[in-house]
Amino acid sequence: MAAALRAAAGAARRLSVPAVRNTDGRYRVTMIPGDGVGPELMHAVKEVFQAAEVPVVFEEHHVSEVQNMASDQKLQQLLSSVKDTRVAIKGKMHTPMEYKGEFASFEMKLRKMLDLFANVVHVQSLPGYPTRHVNLDLVVIREQTEGEYSSLEHESVQGVVECMKIITREKSRRIAKFAFDFATKNGRRKVTAVHKANIMKLGDGLFLQCCREMADLYPNIIHDSIIIDNCCMQLVSDPHQFDVLVMPNLYGNIIDNLAAGLVGGAGVVPGESFSSEYAVYETGARHPFSQAMGRNIANPTAMLLSAANMLRHINLEFHSNMVAQAVRKVIRQGKVRTYDMGGYSTSAEFTAAVITNLES
Repeated sequence: MAAALRAAAGAARRLSVPAVRNTDGRYRVTMIPGDGVGPELMHAVKEVFQAAEVPVVFEEHHVSEVQNMASDQKLQQLLSSVKDTRVAIKGKMHTPMEYKGEFASFEMKLRKMLDLFANVVHVQSLPGYPTRHVNLDLVVIREQTEGEYSSLEHESVQGVVECMKIITREKSRRIAKFAFDFATKNGRRKVTAVHKANIMKLGDGLFLQCCREMADLYPNIIHDSIIIDNCCMQLVSDPHQFDVLVMPNLYGNIIDNLAAGLVGGAGVVPGESFSSEYAVYETGARHPFSQAMGRNIANPTAMLLSAANMLRHINLEFHSNMVAQAVRKVIRQGKVRTYDMGGYSTSAEFTAAVITNLES
């Protein structure tokens, strides 16, 4: 347990694991285009990075369970690349609903093999893009290596399926420590534990207990808790009451998407996942948006902001600010907006506008 807590502290305090450079000085980053609009969004990232002269070289790995590009060999090659570069940027890898002899998807395997225990989604209003709630600024932290996504299911008797939810003290304390360390490092005032301990008294009860125990070690951070169903209602009606929310796996998946909807949807919220050694950057609301594939209508905002966060992570502060400010300037001007933001601009037009604002 002590090792897990040290890992959590390391991941939260130094959100900057050593990046790897080539001999020419450029940083190496693993790129996983994924499914749906993922490859198109990655193309936007590469175009913007080229225009901004970002010193990064991508190692691309195409892995897909729906495009016949999935195998244990490909997964091992991908894992080797991430372990080598220590930093990755990825699109959503679509998980088929059909059972094909194995419960764990490639996405889940990747998280567990790299021990990407902490998913962080910063939900923030974008100036120039009006939504019902303004000036939102909250962070969702999700434990994503156990819980309901443990891939432990079986049919005990015909017509009766048991799906196991795993909650452990070690991983609950680790994610709780990560959340409190994150709040301390980033000047946040409150950490809220999200649970369903009134029903799942042992499982969620253990998670809640671990959060309370960890809160005692951080007297300067306010700690409270909220039941998951009430949390959903409160987020919709009064989201400003929240600062940092920490929760088990499934709840985090739901809240990530709900919170993204408060500020404009899946296309505008960046996300990232951390272990003690690796960092993976992706969109905050994981959705392949397959129906938009090849139509040039996907919103590159979330992926570009994720890419900017990645640059900050590898200490390319200047380039990070350049990319993020260009994206926000395009949105603030309001002249170029993709379909999901109420406009008619294409993905390529949005990317071109960002590049123009880089140069200006």
